[in-house]
Amino acid sequence: MPQKRIFFYLLTLLICGFNSVLGQSDSVSENQIKKLTQQAWDYYKESNFEKSLITSRVALNHAVAAKNNALIAKSYKIIAGNFNELSEFDKALFFYQKALYYANKTENDSIKYSLYNNLGNIYCFEKKQFDRGINCYKKSIAYSFKLNNLSQIYFTNVNMAWAYFDVGRFEEGYPYLKFVGNNVEKYGDKSTEIVYNMLNGMYSNYCGQNTKADDYYLKAIEAGRNSDEESDLSYAHLEYSKFLTKVERYKEAYENLVLFNKITEKLYSQEKIKKASAAGFNLELDEYKRQIDKIENEKTSQSQSLKKSRIIVILFVLISFILLFLIITLIQNIRFKKKHNLELLEAKEIAEEASLLKTQFISTISHELRTPLYGVVGITNMLLEEHKELSRSQHLSSLKFSARYLLSLVNDILQINKIEENKVVLENLTFNISDEITVIKNSLSFLSKKNNNKISIDIDPNIPEYLIGDKLRLSQILMNLVSNALKFTKDGEVEIVIKLIKVEGKMNFLDFLIKDNGVGIAIIDQGKIFEKFVQVGRKDEDYQGTGLGLSIVKRLLGLFGSVITLDSDLGKGTSFTFVIPFEHDLAKTKNIINEIEVDLTSSEIYNILVVEDNLINQLVTKKIIEKNNYNCKVVDDGFAALRILETEVFDMILMDINMPLMNGFETTKRIRLMGIETPVVALTAFDKDEITDEAISSGINDIIIKPFEPVKLFKIINYLINEKNAV
Repeated sequence: MPQKRIFFYLLTLLICGFNSVLGQSDSVSENQIKKLTQQAWDYYKESNFEKSLITSRVALNHAVAAKNNALIAKSYKIIAGNFNELSEFDKALFFYQKALYYANKTENDSIKYSLYNNLGNIYCFEKKQFDRGINCYKKSIAYSFKLNNLSQIYFTNVNMAWAYFDVGRFEEGYPYLKFVGNNVEKYGDKSTEIVYNMLNGMYSNYCGQNTKADDYYLKAIEAGRNSDEESDLSYAHLEYSKFLTKVERYKEAYENLVLFNKITEKLYSQEKIKKASAAGFNLELDEYKRQIDKIENEKTSQSQSLKKSRIIVILFVLISFILLFLIITLIQNIRFKKKHNLELLEAKEIAEEASLLKTQFISTISHELRTPLYGVVGITNMLLEEHKELSRSQHLSSLKFSARYLLSLVNDILQINKIEENKVVLENLTFNISDEITVIKNSLSFLSKKNNNKISIDIDPNIPEYLIGDKLRLSQILMNLVSNALKFTKDGEVEIVIKLIKVEGKMNFLDFLIKDNGVGIAIIDQGKIFEKFVQVGRKDEDYQGTGLGLSIVKRLLGLFGSVITLDSDLGKGTSFTFVIPFEHDLAKTKNIINEIEVDLTSSEIYNILVVEDNLINQLVTKKIIEKNNYNCKVVDDGFAALRILETEVFDMILMDINMPLMNGFETTKRIRLMGIETPVVALTAFDKDEITDEAISSGINDIIIKPFEPVKLFKIINYLINEKNAV
């Protein structure tokens, strides 16, 4: 029986709703719609939700017919407010969003403020989506500032304070309550007076000020009794009840809870909710009808359009099939590419990891080898200088040669690794080609004498006296090729021929020929001699070499944009040729020469501090410095360096990098923090490129790689000390 009654009740509502819609078909003026929305709002304020929903429904239908976006937004806002009061929060959100959609089509910032404020209330207090609610409040305040309406800002601050207090974030909410307190007399009304006192009660309760909290709650309840805002009064009773329970005044807490329930029951009586639900049902029917009408209109329009031409339908179907085929193909391609990309990514990660491990391995090995080599080379030089009778010792000469050979191997490995990682950049230096070739010839004289070879030089006289380019890389290429020729030639001749083949603008193209009459290279081996670690044609006597020289030559020539050509016959000899362009510019050459740092020699005796943990390296470095008539003190670690610098002054600090307890970078940083500006030069076995950035940031002035030539060390010492004294 109850089910039949509900059915007839809904049927009656549908009929009434249909008649109502028919009755509203006549055009209504904008003023009449405004009166209807105001009437709906008044019903809402009186908690007469049934009449508010019915009236706002009529206003909405008229506003839609009139295509007045502002009035549509206001109608939806009132509808949403009713559902909010009826605890239908999802429906309230739906209609608030619809109101916002139409409000955004207008310039009415006032309604936008109100909608964002109400959305903030629902998200914060009902849906418990606090961050989203606070974001809505902030947008509401932004529109209030745009309108320069401080009263609206005031009301939103009330809500924000309440929201923060509701989730227990009292310290964050207090600034908003403070703003409300400062403006309550100017912008407050009876409603906010209730809430303001209630919030003060909540904050005092949080601070443990029970007497103060009790006074505020009583003020809120008193203000509520003198006001029509029964909803706010009910919340005041509820919060006061919570406080009384906390302070163990249980009887009074119960009485206030009863009052809260009484007011709430009055506001939301079952009969009122039932009637409002019916009105709300009609509203939803209207929404569905509007959507259906919209769909039907679109359907009719499409049907009429399709009837005009069947070809369009056929084309549409064909295009749809084509698009479907393309989409399927695209999806398959995407899947394939995704799978392929994953495989490539995995391979790339493996390759990068292998490359990193290789770099770390080479760096570690080179450092570990250079450190003892520094001691070996240094002590060998000391023995040869201090004991002239040992200069002809075969054992000592072998020791020195082995150390230098091992150092050359380390440098070759580092060089090839740098080139492969694109870390080598060509420099522009001015040089004389004849001077460079003479230096190379003199450097390799020991090797030519060993195999009883002759080095002949033929340089084209048309080549300009000064050229601009990377002379260091050029020397490295020639050194490798000439030393290879000398090693594989006995009782023969190695020719170095350089000719100028053409000039284009300022660029002079030089043709280099390195020719020997040695053992030669078999045709089968010629394709692989430029690979790393490859050595061909070795006999029992075993030629010295790393197998990296020609690989380095090929890669360095690649940086110059050049290629190397090989011509060789077994038993007749080998020729290597390549072409490199160098710039010739007298003005530029003059500027480069002027910018070259001049070695400033000095007869003064400088005080040098050496910070080094390796005892052998301490001995070698100290001996080198004292041989130049400088004073030298040595400390074992960074802490000892800091202690001695507190009492003594030095002209230069030579700093090892890899030390226990505190490394050279950290030691230098602390030296700079002490206000000491003494130049610091890093003496390290690390490769220079690896540590340059960190060295500069820590305050190090220059870097010297072990083992080093003493002349280079003293040039840097003199330059840095003179530069500091000049300042």
